[in-house]
Amino acid sequence: MSIQYFSPKEEIKSIIEALDQDGATIIERQVSDDLADRVKSELRDSFDRVGRYDESDFNGYRTLRVSSILAKSPSSAELVADPRVIEIADKTLLKHCEAYQIGSLTGIEILPGETDQWLHTDDSIYPIQIGGMELQISALWALDDFTKDNGATRVVLGSHRRHANQRYYETLEDFRRFNPAIDHSNIVQATMPKGSVLLYLGKTLHGGCANDSAAARMGLVNTYSLGWLRQEENQYLNVPREIAEQYPKIIQDLMGYMPHKGLGTYQKPDGRWIDYDPL
Repeated sequence: MSIQYFSPKEEIKSIIEALDQDGATIIERQVSDDLADRVKSELRDSFDRVGRYDESDFNGYRTLRVSSILAKSPSSAELVADPRVIEIADKTLLKHCEAYQIGSLTGIEILPGETDQWLHTDDSIYPIQIGGMELQISALWALDDFTKDNGATRVVLGSHRRHANQRYYETLEDFRRFNPAIDHSNIVQATMPKGSVLLYLGKTLHGGCANDSAAARMGLVNTYSLGWLRQEENQYLNVPREIAEQYPKIIQDLMGYMPHKGLGTYQKPDGRWIDYDPL
């Protein structure tokens, strides 16, 4: 199998069909090199200072990770609210919720010498699996060219349709114990040029790949989750309110500053609580 690639001008219907069929697809050069470079530049200091804080058997020991992205990179908001990606998220998630939110937003830089990350699903953080319902969709932005040698993400095409016990896996042995054998012919690398975006469903198995090159590769992964779920990354604490106030409404809403029907109300049942001072 091979992953399907699309241009930024492709009809949304075709992209959605590929996503539903394979569990993942790529839009090439969705944003400019200039935007990708700006996000890289804004995150560079944080990667250098705190990128190793989340080292583990799962995250790797040659991989840098940064969270609180919207507090560090104003330009990243253009990726989070990219109109094409938002339209795809709308069609994927709004069937099951009134509004969706940022589940997590993470910068990832895979350094030379890193080994394969074990395969996993992003929605395994939730202790439920509901047939026919996607809990989240992810957008992985290439801030560098993603190549076979520098650690382009591996994706198991069609794995979103498997019947497995969805859970968080603490170890590789734990993962193998709770998952059926994987057809390795369905594992592909999401090679793509800078500015491209890999879209994949929460149920799709994927993982970082070994970096056998001499250079690092950086990406930014944003999950969008159903609005009635708990966020994986608490945006209200990770991004200071004075920074959140500077972003446009769409970013504030995606951060979660909007109740979902009767959940999370503040002062007014339908109010956006960023607009109000504490009582």
